[in-house]
Amino acid sequence: MILLTAVLAGLFAGLLRAKWKKQSWRPPELQHVWLVSVAFLPQLLVFYLPGWRAHLPDTLVAASLVGSQVGLLVFCLLNRHQIGMMVLAVGLLLNLLVITANGGFMPLSTETAAQLIPQHILRSLELGSPLGAGSKDILLTPDAIVFPWLADRFLPPGWFPYRFAFSIGDVFIALGAFLLLSMQPNRQKGSDRNVSKSNDQTSGDGSENAPGTDGSEPPARSGADQQPVL
Repeated sequence: MILLTAVLAGLFAGLLRAKWKKQSWRPPELQHVWLVSVAFLPQLLVFYLPGWRAHLPDTLVAASLVGSQVGLLVFCLLNRHQIGMMVLAVGLLLNLLVITANGGFMPLSTETAAQLIPQHILRSLELGSPLGAGSKDILLTPDAIVFPWLADRFLPPGWFPYRFAFSIGDVFIALGAFLLLSMQPNRQKGSDRNVSKSNDQTSGDGSENAPGTDGSEPPARSGADQQPVL
């Protein structure tokens, strides 16, 4: 949810910035985009398609989440020249660190879970196990979490309609995505047309003095040649 909010805000800010500068907004020129699809595929199969998770052991699920994070991190490093991409990479690295240190899942403390899950449901959950078939979080007591400051421990304001927990890594990822979309170098409106027109004019002027097909120089146009014939 925090990433989706950042993407929408980044697009809006980028379009607004381009309009203010009287420029045309263009998306970032990313390389190796296929890595995103390959990296997200394990998460799609394990967490978003019903029925798959029930047939997979937790070790394989954890490995797919770690591998997905690694693939996305590699994609960010390959595009590190883009504005905001290294900020996004820092967020992925922080999440990868805490996930790997806690058995391949994002840890969620019982204290944070108590603010998200009704008590009668929370009491039925087993410590050390994922929260559900489509969840990337694992329920742990606060003292059992490795790197607790990197875990899903932050909550949106009370007025926000949707309740969820997020990590400091998620904040960096959202900030990087926002910068990537909002701070792109834009193209001046009409610049391409003006450049093309200038090239055409140059080509037209230069054709008159172009050498012949045999490599010889064309004869110079004298003043007499330019006089009208009587």
